[in-house]
Amino acid sequence: MDLTPSPLAKPFPAMPAIDGAVLRVARARYKEWDRADLTFAELAEGTSVAGVFTKSACASSEVELGRENVANGHARALVVNAGNSNAFTGYRGREAVVQIMEQVSEALGCPAEQVFVSSTGVIGVPLPKGKARAGVAAALEAQPCSWEEAASAIGTTDTFTKGAHASALVGGTRVELCGIIKGSGMIAPDMATMLGYIFTDAAVEPAFLQQMLSRASSETFSCITVDGDTSTSDTVMLFATGKAGNPVLSGWESAGADAFYSALLEVCRELAQLVVRDGEGAQKFIEIAVTGATDDASARKIAMSIANSPLVKTAIAGGDANWGRVVMAVGKAGEPADRDSLSIGFGGTWAARDGQPLPDYDEAPVARHLEGQDIRIDVDLGLGAGRATVWTCDLTHGYIDINADYRS
Repeated sequence: MDLTPSPLAKPFPAMPAIDGAVLRVARARYKEWDRADLTFAELAEGTSVAGVFTKSACASSEVELGRENVANGHARALVVNAGNSNAFTGYRGREAVVQIMEQVSEALGCPAEQVFVSSTGVIGVPLPKGKARAGVAAALEAQPCSWEEAASAIGTTDTFTKGAHASALVGGTRVELCGIIKGSGMIAPDMATMLGYIFTDAAVEPAFLQQMLSRASSETFSCITVDGDTSTSDTVMLFATGKAGNPVLSGWESAGADAFYSALLEVCRELAQLVVRDGEGAQKFIEIAVTGATDDASARKIAMSIANSPLVKTAIAGGDANWGRVVMAVGKAGEPADRDSLSIGFGGTWAARDGQPLPDYDEAPVARHLEGQDIRIDVDLGLGAGRATVWTCDLTHGYIDINADYRS
């Protein structure tokens, strides 16, 4: 499939190496393509791990085993397969995952449960064991690769590579955080449909690492949507090698914990927004800010109702300031709302206030705003202090084109 880079794409950032994490890629040839499609990350002994996974009832074996093993708190390796999700494949799919775990375990001399596997691609086709074994063997012998090469190898319908970097001072020691992610379609919580991996050289106890990742995910990855569909394979993992030499972070009271979390949140937010910017067929990036809800949870449900509305998304695609469609999406959300206190705006210009169109409303600045690539919709319910911000993209014919040809 020939995919033109998204007009919303950002260049891949400069990212430093993370001490204790070595990346390699190989060609397992899971599909008929001439590219690397297996990514291998070797991690230092003692690396802490945290993960958040899809809540899909049809999750893949990779997700099931990941959920089980992340509780052990440590990781030595990560293997990511692109082109085949290995989901809905029964015992054969699980056997393929176990085979990969045992192959890497033997090579590194570590417990199999410290080897994490992710797969992404077509659902319903068992991961070919022969190709997986050969791909892993090639990766184990490959030369270390760059962040961008690894980001490219985990992609499927992605049109550009996605990465993010931040740093923080922890107890006077500078620590680095680098993340890569894939995702373009089938994007909606929980979490957003994606495979994302964040690596840091900070020393963090596993339980606290999990606490921070779960919190950051709820503020970022679970606040994006492209099409309202959730995958069977969604995974975001965080690996902390401990090689920076900082005092170990064990809780929020630890020196530098807040700084580390701020950096983690920055990386997660950037990765999440990059996925939306690569939404299949996307031409516009949309931020939806809801205020005045009864509480934050209600605000987020209303914001996601707007973000997942095909009518809203196609209106934005066409540059139509049809705020009536936003009213519709608010009303169908099933959350407290009062027509007579509702206000709606686009790009900083209010179109309706307190349930009525503004008598002096001028659509010209809104029309100019909607001609751009970065769109903002504001909704104030006038009921309370609840607020939430989510991100989505418009819906164009390109989405149909990409997904109609996905299995070819």
